[in-house]
Amino acid sequence: MSEAQLSSGLRRGTLEFCVLAMVERDDVYGTEIVRRLGEERSLTTTEGTIYPMLSRLRRVGWLASKWSESPSGPPRRYYSLTDEGRAALGRFRVEWLSFRQTVDRLVGTGEA
Repeated sequence: MSEAQLSSGLRRGTLEFCVLAMVERDDVYGTEIVRRLGEERSLTTTEGTIYPMLSRLRRVGWLASKWSESPSGPPRRYYSLTDEGRAALGRFRVEWLSFRQTVDRLVGTGEA
């Protein structure tokens, strides 16, 4: 397995929860999400990945969106976390902590 394949596999199951966490406190528009993820080397992604994900998260009821005028250019769609999204993110955090601790213990990267 190549480094790119490993990174992609790890990212696949967690990226949407990273996005939910990004909009937890402030409304954020799609391009800003892509930019912020790009600042994290292991989470760099494209608009072609993020926009379908944002649509899917809206369809399942975890995100809401609204259009707002932009100071520079066309209006932007801002995303915010719904109550259902907040609950899903909370469940993920609990599961992630347990999962991460187990993996750390098994692969030898955590405390003994």
